[in-house]
Amino acid sequence: MIRAEKFHAKTLKGLEPLLAEELNSLGAEKTEVVNRGVTFYGGRALLYRVNLASRLALRVLLPVLRFEATDSDTLYRKVKRFDWSLYLDNRMTFAIDSVVHSPFFNNSHYVSQKVKDAIADRFREITSLRPSVKREQPDLLINVHISGKWVTLSLDSSGGSLHRRGYRSGNFEAPLNEVLAAGMVMISGWDGLTPFLDPMCGSGTLAIEAALMAGGIPPGIFKKQYGFENWKDFDRELMEHVAHNLTTEKEVEVPIVARDKDPMAVEIVRQQVKQLDLQHVVTVEQGDFIEAKGEEGVTLIMNPPYGERLKHDDLESLYGDIGTTLKHRFPGSDAWILSSSKKALGRVGLKPASKRILFNGALECSYVNYKTFKGNWKDHKASENKG
Repeated sequence: MIRAEKFHAKTLKGLEPLLAEELNSLGAEKTEVVNRGVTFYGGRALLYRVNLASRLALRVLLPVLRFEATDSDTLYRKVKRFDWSLYLDNRMTFAIDSVVHSPFFNNSHYVSQKVKDAIADRFREITSLRPSVKREQPDLLINVHISGKWVTLSLDSSGGSLHRRGYRSGNFEAPLNEVLAAGMVMISGWDGLTPFLDPMCGSGTLAIEAALMAGGIPPGIFKKQYGFENWKDFDRELMEHVAHNLTTEKEVEVPIVARDKDPMAVEIVRQQVKQLDLQHVVTVEQGDFIEAKGEEGVTLIMNPPYGERLKHDDLESLYGDIGTTLKHRFPGSDAWILSSSKKALGRVGLKPASKRILFNGALECSYVNYKTFKGNWKDHKASENKG
């Protein structure tokens, strides 16, 4: 019988329930939603599968040590006591990544340093040698999480955040996180059966994630290396078996369009789409959404400016124009807007069908859905009542 292990998948705040559903679909057992993550159980095949196939996980951790500590001496002593030779040796490099929410420890860098010293000192005392610390691409990345007095040390199986799919090129200012983009597409309920448009595409992330989803392409296949590949018990044959049996790719039969008025952004997105060999799936166009010709029955998802580089008057005017364009040029469509500016969203002038809170970095954003319809409101309500 394959031994089930407990894992922890981290995600962005607001996406936890969706991640739990995704993990269940990948074969996870006993999923439990926690703040910014989901705990679950499974074997090594599942661990490899989640890393390769999850669109919503940022990292997948394997907890190996948990204890109570309220001071740095106890932290050092309990970390040093653990047998790290199970996972690490003097020829390997390692790094520590710490997240701290505790009244007893208020400096994550200090915690990382203390844990690093404890591990290095254990090896030095036993072998007279010590593994080297390497911040970039270490052989073993150890995650330290302190919540109150509880300390959990985990191995980072992902070897860095999974939102870095490997397809990003160009130098965009604050590009949309790939995991957030995938979550936005999932929340919209877009099923690949209606045309998809991101009319303010910026770095093109929404359209690319939609294309990967519609085509059944696992996002992890672009990542060059995972942390678990350096683990002592890594099973390459099992990983190749898992990769071979991932979801079969499928034909995308509806247009997916990434559009932006910035010609430089358009060119960079075209390069990314070509690099992914998705140019037959994603059409990249230059154009201003406010001047769009429009069409019926489209799913639109957009991440317009929030106000950092626009005056408030200009921002509210932009959102007003977005609402007018949606209403008059995209009838019978499903539109979604992500924004941190509640005042600007109020200028859209359309009645929201639904709204939920998501976080774009540290910014709390509203993700708002608008259903557009043909004709006037009275006729629309009359047709709804007939239905």
